[in-house]
Amino acid sequence: MLAMTDAAVEAISALTAQDGQDAAGLRFAVREETEEGAQLALSVAPGPEEGDQVLGTESGARVFLEEKASSFLDDKVLDVQQDEQGQLNFAVMQQPEGEG
Repeated sequence: MLAMTDAAVEAISALTAQDGQDAAGLRFAVREETEEGAQLALSVAPGPEEGDQVLGTESGARVFLEEKASSFLDDKVLDVQQDEQGQLNFAVMQQPEGEG
């Protein structure tokens, strides 16, 4: 199952709180599959779509995973990293061996 760092949970909570809807979450969908993996589309959604896997945290952050995205992200960790301009970007990394 997709794991999330504390930083990612905070960022998701901040993004979805702006929407003002308690059920809102961050939704991952596969935009395009390639030999190297998949290109993911990321959006703030008011709620899960039919067939989405729903992940929630104790702090209320919610993530919706489209079926293909769910299997692609099954062994990954969602994190937030800051670039040179100070912008926060979501990053998906492999989970360490023995976790998950």
